[in-house]
Amino acid sequence: MKIVVLGGYGNFGARICRALAGDEQIDLVVAGRSLVKATALAQTLGAQAAVLDGADTRLSEALRDCGADLVIHTAGPFQGQDYHVAWSAARAGCHYIDLADGRRFVCDFSSRLNDLFKSAQRSGISGASTVPALSSAVVQEALSQFSQLESVDICIAPAQRAPRGVATLEGVLSYCGAPIQVWRDGRWQALHGWAEPTPVRFERLKARRGALCDIPDLELFPLRLAGVQTVMFRAALEVGLTQWAFALLASLRRAGLLSAPERLAGFLHRCGSWVDGLGTPDGGMVVRLQGRDLNGRPLGKAWEITAPHHHGPEIPCMAAILLARRLARGEVLPTGAMPCMGLLELDEFAPEFDRWGMHTSWMQEHVA
Repeated sequence: MKIVVLGGYGNFGARICRALAGDEQIDLVVAGRSLVKATALAQTLGAQAAVLDGADTRLSEALRDCGADLVIHTAGPFQGQDYHVAWSAARAGCHYIDLADGRRFVCDFSSRLNDLFKSAQRSGISGASTVPALSSAVVQEALSQFSQLESVDICIAPAQRAPRGVATLEGVLSYCGAPIQVWRDGRWQALHGWAEPTPVRFERLKARRGALCDIPDLELFPLRLAGVQTVMFRAALEVGLTQWAFALLASLRRAGLLSAPERLAGFLHRCGSWVDGLGTPDGGMVVRLQGRDLNGRPLGKAWEITAPHHHGPEIPCMAAILLARRLARGEVLPTGAMPCMGLLELDEFAPEFDRWGMHTSWMQEHVA
């Protein structure tokens, strides 16, 4: 299978390329707007390089010309991005996977592109990343223990010193201080992104403060989990100073003094290195679930992953890697366009966790 990784030399794209390189069932193409950068990585992997621009009006023809079977789209940020790459992939007869975490991009993906991918008899999968691919696999793993799941509370905790990209920073800054619709206490409520950091505890990381982020899970989980009353997602930065800096930006936006925080992404990306010495190479994620057990008693469960040695950025790449390998082996995935939920089980991630020395565990938690 010829797999084209668009943005293949970027922060996440390069990780996916390294994971897929050398697989005898995969003909890998590192693609992007820079032939120099694509070639530099491709030569180290024994792969091909190609110049492909996601905004090119002739992208579908370019994909067809290079014989692509699957396009993995990693060139974010996806907040505000259109569906041209996915549309082009389907028109070229390719399967499509992206790492999008933009709420509207992932949540509207199926309604916009399902008919096109079905007519092409191809799979179009959006959100093959930490959210909602891994987060939904964690929830699905525990569902059988609940007669009623009432709340889902997710927090990611990136390592301060882990490699990070400007595009990722642009994405998270795009909703800093903006109103976000959150399903809380059984109704939709408007809260503000990155405002009001609150304490989050971890089993193997120091406690941090986490703040609301706008991700697909906030909308997808209430639709798919009957009876759930609250769904929350936070990001907890390791250095408190950076967390409060985001909160300040959120306050400035709410006050009308800062209209587009994402324009500061490049500057803040450079500034981040100034406080890297205050952080560690360890990051992680915790998913907390509360509800009623099979006997109707209160039940609390928490799943946690810890990623050492700057390996946290490998996690958002895992779902795309796993799905690409399945397609390359000839496995059939559902046709049509869909968010990446219910396609992977938590056990399928285990070899990837082990490869990077990540530690995972389930814990029972007290419910007040």
